[in-house]
Amino acid sequence: MSERAAPFHCPYCGDEDLRPNETGHGAWECAACNRAFQLKFLGLLAQGVQRNSGGGEEI
Repeated sequence: MSERAAPFHCPYCGDEDLRPNETGHGAWECAACNRAFQLKFLGLLAQGVQRNSGGGEEI
């Protein structure tokens, strides 16, 4: 597992100029729009992913 998962785009303006914020783990700042945000992993879904194994689209 990597040390830190990095976002690729700012969730507010979409710019790619992101830097880690001093606040702590998961905190990022955007130099383009001057906003700070924090990412947090909530967990896995209990149901998981359900796939249609029929091979076609359901009607």
